[in-house]
Amino acid sequence: MVNFRVAWKKLAMQDGIYPACVSRLCLMTMDRPPCLTFIGKKPMLARIDAATIKGIEAIKVEVEVHVARGDTCMVIVGLPDIAVRESRDRVGSALVNSGFHTPKGRTTVNLAPADLRKEGPSFDLPIALGLLAASGQMNPDPLESYMAVGELALTGAVRSVKGVLSMALCARSEGKRGIITPVDNGHEAAVVEGLDVITVHHLSEALGFLNGTVAIEPCKADRSCLMDGEEMPGLDFADVKGQESAKRGLEIAAAGGHHVLLIGPPGTGKSMLARRLPGILPPLSLEEALEITQIHSISGLLQPGQSLVRDRPFRAPHHTASDAGLLGGNATPSPGEISLAHQGVLFMDELPEFRRRVLETLRQPLEEGMVTISRAAGSATFPSLFMLVAAMNPTPDGAMPGESRCTPREIQGYLGRISGPLLDRVDLHIEVPRVSYDQMASVVAGPSSIVLRKRVIKARERQLERFEKGSTTSCNARMTPREMQQCCALDQTGTGLMRDAMSHMGLSARGHDRILKVARTIADLAQRDCIEAEHVMEAAHYRELDRQIWI
Repeated sequence: MVNFRVAWKKLAMQDGIYPACVSRLCLMTMDRPPCLTFIGKKPMLARIDAATIKGIEAIKVEVEVHVARGDTCMVIVGLPDIAVRESRDRVGSALVNSGFHTPKGRTTVNLAPADLRKEGPSFDLPIALGLLAASGQMNPDPLESYMAVGELALTGAVRSVKGVLSMALCARSEGKRGIITPVDNGHEAAVVEGLDVITVHHLSEALGFLNGTVAIEPCKADRSCLMDGEEMPGLDFADVKGQESAKRGLEIAAAGGHHVLLIGPPGTGKSMLARRLPGILPPLSLEEALEITQIHSISGLLQPGQSLVRDRPFRAPHHTASDAGLLGGNATPSPGEISLAHQGVLFMDELPEFRRRVLETLRQPLEEGMVTISRAAGSATFPSLFMLVAAMNPTPDGAMPGESRCTPREIQGYLGRISGPLLDRVDLHIEVPRVSYDQMASVVAGPSSIVLRKRVIKARERQLERFEKGSTTSCNARMTPREMQQCCALDQTGTGLMRDAMSHMGLSARGHDRILKVARTIADLAQRDCIEAEHVMEAAHYRELDRQIWI
């Protein structure tokens, strides 16, 4: 005779029922297989949306939580990284310390799509809410209308995470009613119109809001007022003694968005001039500010409560920076210095001291305005529309070539660290000579940044009016070949000057185009519709210095 009591116990264990529940099984008959009835909560499935970052964009991730019978454990699937896998411990402690109970049985958390790698602690809050819904501790219906992001402390407090602005944009594109975020990220997400931003301090607040027992007003931000009242930076061109020709060159660079190389001995004010360049650039538009804020949010550079980055960035990496630090990347694609300088200035002091490999990585971003990083974990594209301002000494000891004590071989080895193709991509080469005592002692200040900025803004306005509607070109430095044919026509005198410059200076086709673009900018600063001979001569002058030094 079959020992049915032993058979029931084995079947119960195989079916994931605890031994304590075996006594609650009902024997229907003794002459047929036993029928097992589980007395307890029915396994449930809950679903809530979250997001993960790829590049500067956020991709929707469906967080599915299933609580079933079996040994008590939590399994997270769907290509989670270490931070996501560790969330099971953070979420478990947060639930207990917040007064909730953790589900009994086998809990499976699926992050879909399964072939997309999930990174960061932002999945803590949606996983916790999914567990509460799957275990019957909250109503699961409101989860369909909201996206949730946030890291959980062991006490249940909700901590800020990176990339919330991109996640809020993703939630709006997916048709969500709102997004639940940490309090510190609320103002950042509130910039997105048409989305309710619910900010919470604690997991219990998020649960109360979704259950309808706690009223939380959506965080608001007036986009039209965010860019008002922009303050000028404290650095002023009027503080720079002398260097009027260098100031003129930087004014042209700012007006057309051109790249600049400052060449001069140490202590002549190259860094001082470069750091004042953002102060004369035009103010950011709302679209540009949103792009910059997305990049800084992903990198964790936003201050708590900050809505937008209102000033153009200025990045100055050290010459020991690696190519990954400059371009971005490491194990997973992330923004580097050139992307953090998007719509601003990338200042590279002591340019020849950078490694040759690092300098060569600049060539694609300088031409295309974006950088694509490919790693084993995937690839990502980051915007990199920046103005490159580089500074260097003419010789290893800092003296001009005729005054240097270095041998010609040492000088050529020093200058040879910068390749010709990279120099061709720099529009203006500006000499920054030594300042005399009379210039230093003079009390007469040069033009202030406010004056220079007004002239730059007028020149930029002329450029935007000239470009066709729908064009993505924002300044002369970004003109396409077709736009150059339409906007950079030369008269007979100008054509002759360009022919002489090409033959005398040995310019490449790229150098020819750079001179035309700079001449167009000089004409815009002079409020002229046509490029005149004097504009071509001044533009060609900014290509002569590097030829004199390198040759």
